[in-house]
Amino acid sequence: MRPVHLVRRFVRALWPGPPRATDVAWVESVLTPAELAVWRQLPNHDRRYSIRVARRVEHLLSGTRFADEPCWSAVALLHDVGKLDSDLGVFRRAFATVAGAVRPRLRLSPGPLGRYLRHDEIGAERLRAAGARDEAARWAGVHHQAERWDATGIPATVAAALDAADNS
Repeated sequence: MRPVHLVRRFVRALWPGPPRATDVAWVESVLTPAELAVWRQLPNHDRRYSIRVARRVEHLLSGTRFADEPCWSAVALLHDVGKLDSDLGVFRRAFATVAGAVRPRLRLSPGPLGRYLRHDEIGAERLRAAGARDEAARWAGVHHQAERWDATGIPATVAAALDAADNS
């Protein structure tokens, strides 16, 4: 992750407002009822961020053979749902991100910081339990581990777009 991206994301997260109604209507047209139920549990800042990522994925995939597949927008909308289990607010998440970079073993801790740092695998479990589409669970589980992307079966072009959208 790039520090500038993280600072921008932190500042945007401080605004408490919900996503725009037009964006929520778009999300409702993309996600299945089971996925939508999970997405609606996210705090406002995470829902807004997931929409930004999904819209960016759409843009990055335009002109490719994957352009008209709403599945990839759904994958982007759901990739960070594991953060729900950490129960950390914006400031503690920022601390956890820095602490995890300095002390990677924190990922193994059972508390909120560890759960936040393991949000990828926790999100995959949450999505599977909710009955979300398999691609969403597979991507959520590895989205911070580029060396594991090939094993997901997600096309390399799509994985690159998902990653670029999440880190820009």
